Amino acid sequence: MTALAGLSQSLSMLALAGFAGAALWLLARSPARMAAPMPVPRRLALAAAATAIWCGALYAFAPGSSQALVVQSLRDLAMLFWLSGTFWSATAPMSRPQRVILWMLVTIDLFALLLGGAAYLRAGAGAFPWMTSTLTVGAMLVAVGGLLIVDSGVRRAGAGQRMPVMAVAGGFAMLWAYELNVQLIGALTGETASTLIQLLPAVALLVLPTYVVAAMDAGRERMQLSRTAAMRTLLLLGGAAYLVLIGLTGAVARMIGGDYAELAQATSLVVALGTGGILWASDRARAWLSVMISKHFFEHRYDYRTEWMRFTATLGQGAKGDGEDDGNLYRRVAKALAELTGSPGALLMLPAATGGFRVAEQWHWPAGIDEDAALSLRSAFMLQETRHIVDLDAQRRGQPAQDLAIPEWLVADHRAWVVVPVVHYQRMIAVVVLHRPPVSRALDWEDLDVLRIAGQQAASYLAESQSQQALSEARRFDEFNRRFAFIMHDIKNLASQIGLLARNAERHADKPDFRADMVETLKISAGRLSDLLVRLSPRERGPAAEAGRVLIEPLLANVAAEVRPRRELFVGCQAGLAAWGDAGSIRQVVQHLVTNAIDASAPETPVQLVAVAEQGRVRIDVIDQGCGMTRDFIRNELFKPFVSTKDAGFGLGAFEALQIAQAMGGAIEVASAPGQGSDFTLWLPLAGAHGEAGVDPRMMKVGSK
Repeated sequence: MTALAGLSQSLSMLALAGFAGAALWLLARSPARMAAPMPVPRRLALAAAATAIWCGALYAFAPGSSQALVVQSLRDLAMLFWLSGTFWSATAPMSRPQRVILWMLVTIDLFALLLGGAAYLRAGAGAFPWMTSTLTVGAMLVAVGGLLIVDSGVRRAGAGQRMPVMAVAGGFAMLWAYELNVQLIGALTGETASTLIQLLPAVALLVLPTYVVAAMDAGRERMQLSRTAAMRTLLLLGGAAYLVLIGLTGAVARMIGGDYAELAQATSLVVALGTGGILWASDRARAWLSVMISKHFFEHRYDYRTEWMRFTATLGQGAKGDGEDDGNLYRRVAKALAELTGSPGALLMLPAATGGFRVAEQWHWPAGIDEDAALSLRSAFMLQETRHIVDLDAQRRGQPAQDLAIPEWLVADHRAWVVVPVVHYQRMIAVVVLHRPPVSRALDWEDLDVLRIAGQQAASYLAESQSQQALSEARRFDEFNRRFAFIMHDIKNLASQIGLLARNAERHADKPDFRADMVETLKISAGRLSDLLVRLSPRERGPAAEAGRVLIEPLLANVAAEVRPRRELFVGCQAGLAAWGDAGSIRQVVQHLVTNAIDASAPETPVQLVAVAEQGRVRIDVIDQGCGMTRDFIRNELFKPFVSTKDAGFGLGAFEALQIAQAMGGAIEVASAPGQGSDFTLWLPLAGAHGEAGVDPRMMKVGSK
């Protein structure tokens, strides 16, 4: 026995054990559980058992023997039985030509079984040698017919069939194709391909994993390769086919004779390099190849996972490194939709102030768009209502799905390919026009679904961006209204002060001291009105923008002079005391606290204004003996806007004072009780002798002492 024969016998035994185990495993599985991945599991178990018997015949009688060919007929019958029950049913029967082929193959196998059995019963093993040629021809016919049946079944099943079924059918096809090639080589060369025949058990072992996959729970869902893996596999197969073609060309040239081998190989190399160069240099050639591969090798045109990840990344942040998309959401939307369909450019149209939609942004669109190009209101309303994705080629052929009033300039521009409405809920917020791809094609249902869903996703990004812009504008208006409310509060105080001055003028206008105080008060009021107008400007800086060293004593003296027509203040200040902040802001806070103290106290009661340095900070106390406040009011309402105890108050003074103090790194502290008066304490950073803050500015909590 040669080494190859010994290896073949060992592989036959191994295949016998493997297929027998697969048959028992399939029989042990629940038919109900197997029904999802495998329609007829019992027939598959029968095919596994018949294949195990055939492997036993290979072990007992050697591959290629007449006995093995007879048992092979039994195996083929079981395989055809499984194929007919898997890909066809009573509700979806075979066509007439397919039934003819199937019954012809069954007849050949039955004839081989009956002939072999009768010959063995009549003459024993000696009858088989003269039957070898007949059995070989029958096996070749069954192999050819079996491949046709597999091809028909797989084509009919299409994408809806499960992965285990396709794997088993592929295993049958591989086994029949190998046996057919072995017999063809023998018929063409006149010599038996003994080496290939001895390797039949090895091929049987390669088919065994398909039965294992069929018996497992894996594969209940159809297996799918990613586009990347599939494309690389196709490239590898293409490279292998190229190498095989070159080898065959050289072999044929050597058989013919002469110096044609090198010429054939050189020609093949030139053709390959030329094809590669065209694909590398031509966008149209690459686009055509991509369309052909997607059309003929993949179930769907789009690799949805990859495309959606790229689409979302482009919308979210743009392409890093190209410097053109990161800051412009409208251009990113146009780019994302264009790349999704392979378009080289896109236009994005936004609502115009005068009505309709106008071109607002473009991505890689060639020059030549009129600045007045617009989409009419009628067309915009129709697109918004129908959400129809417009195939402009159909419009040009006069075959529109419906009249959408597409403008003439868009129909006349043959670069324009598709119009995609970007609709958010019931409102169309943009329109995207896609440039015609290098290889033009008609839109199908998959293109329409992808563009519709992508348009909705892009609409959410645009709507969010527009909402952010609207919120920013609302904030600016709110800031203006807030400034105006604070200023109205200060104007009210100035009006009260000027009104009091006018009433006192009727009684004391003849007194020189009063007239001097009145002139000074009017000057101060005019200055404060001018300051209020400056604060109303949107470019006015915050209260702590001009922080510096502020002497407290003259500031308190000015406040006391301003309110003198209403009340004499008791002012006390530590000599040389200076705070770090903005002088106007500090004065505004102190003035508000003093005004509130005067309003809350009786005319004959004193109001004190005292400033000292304490704990490394400036402490300014405004003390009155007025009605006081409850602890609950101080904690829950005092510093809230639009809450006031005064009949004509705005409720903004205390809130504004606290905001200004905190902006300068200070705080306001309150101690009060009903009927016992109030003490408002303003804490500010202490300024050193050289003008810098003596302590790090830090916020202090508002509370009661």
